[in-house]
Amino acid sequence: MTSAPVRPNNLDAFWMPFTANRQFKQSPRMFVSADRMHYTTSDGRKVLDGTAGLWCCNAGHNRPRIVEAIRQQAGELDYAPAFQMGHPKAFELASRLTQITPEGFDHVFFTNSGSESVDTALKIALAYQRAKGDGARFRLIGRERGYHGVNFGGISVGGIVANRKMFGTLLTGVDHMRHTHDLERNAYCRDEPDHGVELAEDLTRIATLHDPSTIAAVIVEPVAGSTGVLPPPKGYLKRLREICDQHGILLIFDEVITGYGRLGTPFAPDYFDVVPDIMVTAKGLTNGVIPMGAVFVRKEIYEAFMTGPEHLIEFFHGYTYSGNPIASAAAIATLDTYQEDGLLTRGAELSNYWADALHSLKGLPHVIDLRTIGMIGAIELEPIAGLPTKRAFSAFLEAYEKGLLIRTTGDIIALSPPLIIEKSEIDFIFDTLRTILTSLD
Repeated sequence: MTSAPVRPNNLDAFWMPFTANRQFKQSPRMFVSADRMHYTTSDGRKVLDGTAGLWCCNAGHNRPRIVEAIRQQAGELDYAPAFQMGHPKAFELASRLTQITPEGFDHVFFTNSGSESVDTALKIALAYQRAKGDGARFRLIGRERGYHGVNFGGISVGGIVANRKMFGTLLTGVDHMRHTHDLERNAYCRDEPDHGVELAEDLTRIATLHDPSTIAAVIVEPVAGSTGVLPPPKGYLKRLREICDQHGILLIFDEVITGYGRLGTPFAPDYFDVVPDIMVTAKGLTNGVIPMGAVFVRKEIYEAFMTGPEHLIEFFHGYTYSGNPIASAAAIATLDTYQEDGLLTRGAELSNYWADALHSLKGLPHVIDLRTIGMIGAIELEPIAGLPTKRAFSAFLEAYEKGLLIRTTGDIIALSPPLIIEKSEIDFIFDTLRTILTSLD
């Protein structure tokens, strides 16, 4: 079997997502293989994965169980429709997942990505309110700086300006709470910052403005990830839960990043002791190998749809690839790998070492904040006047040349390594970044 060329002879046709296409195609960075903690580049260099791909390869790369499960499933049953038909792997996966979710999340709706999971959750929330006789609840509340994927529902409730500004009015009936980023009071925090619980009261303000009886759901990331790693202030999520309960509003946690062990617990409710009504997941579900997402709902939400004649479709929503056989096999093998390696909780063992290493960068040039929670970290840099994002992007390029993959968002370096990382590899990440930041213009 011949492998693909390490350097394509034409880069023009592929319009790359979330990429400076012109810059990349002048000096492309190509990965051609990966194993456990490292990628291999087209010129044969090893690059340590400091970002778990895109927050998704929690078990590292090229894990044998997952590779073999995909191989076997492709030869046995490559595709089966999920509309009015089923296959055993999807049901096995759903059952396995409900065994690791917080109590009460007894039902799973499969999607193909985090973006699809978000839009699915929003539709479930709206349809649920209508199914129980509250059809006047049509509003959806997100948060400034929130990231909920790139479909129209997700960017509507999301609050990252660059993701929204080119796409018109988006969904109607959407409002946004204030973000929780507070450099003045919370800089250099470990885990949940001390200040900002009062920001949850913004939901009360919005509910009063619109009338709480018109609000169907609130969606937040337990830890805002793509905006630059913003852990919630102490008590903030609990207060959101209380306000939602007070007004009959559903609370949705977008756990596309925090799910499957990233915080040192299986899911965010296990870490924060706050249980939402709907949980949105993807990424780590299949270790990033095959596209798949899963939306978990509490039992009472599912049962609200299970009324009327039994031959009728209860919820007019779904995807061609919902519960795809190969994706289901990959997810089951991923859960097996997580269990064998203890990865759903391993982050708790490493989080203090990780936080100590990241916070050792305090005082380096241009560093204005450091944030850690679980196995996530952020290094916020002072922007270059008139050239926002350039300083962090320069650090990204230099890290790649030194054998380290990092992610940048604005002038923030975000880190989220595979959960198989060893302490020596944590040392490599921050020794490399220390060298880069010390000499960065």
